[in-house]
Amino acid sequence: MNADPGLDDRDVVEYFKRSYRAVDGLWFMKVEERYGFDTALEIDDDVWRVMPKIQARALKSMMNESEGLESLTRCFAAKLSFEDFEFKSSSDGRCVSFQVRRCPWHEIMVRAGRAELNERVGSRICWSELEVWASEFGEGIVPRRGRRICRGDEICEIEFELKNGAEH
Repeated sequence: MNADPGLDDRDVVEYFKRSYRAVDGLWFMKVEERYGFDTALEIDDDVWRVMPKIQARALKSMMNESEGLESLTRCFAAKLSFEDFEFKSSSDGRCVSFQVRRCPWHEIMVRAGRAELNERVGSRICWSELEVWASEFGEGIVPRRGRRICRGDEICEIEFELKNGAEH
């Protein structure tokens, strides 16, 4: 039996977003309960060194993208949009900058009463994600971060830059 729940595509997407975010937080808390915060963060880092590979490769395939800074820019912007980040981006052809005004992961930590841990988690996990995203689009792309919401700044600054001698 295939029952129609009467939900539109936006409802379905929201259901899966909530599930995705909930399972991330739940497994972290369960690992933390059993093994402590530092071990949970270490395992979380291991997970978030694999997940961006899956995400980047899926978006590259779905969006018919390949290597290079322009493809990274389009795919990373799609990821941020899908995950409800509020951001703007700019590029000069050798460097793309993202200014994130709203981070849903930060908001989840605050709502969970774990704001004091936000910088430790965000600093490590976000950096791992950025390194992997850059590597999935070519060896010559390097991530950089500036201001960060998890440190109390108003925005997160993320850049991906071509190393000297690297091709677009």
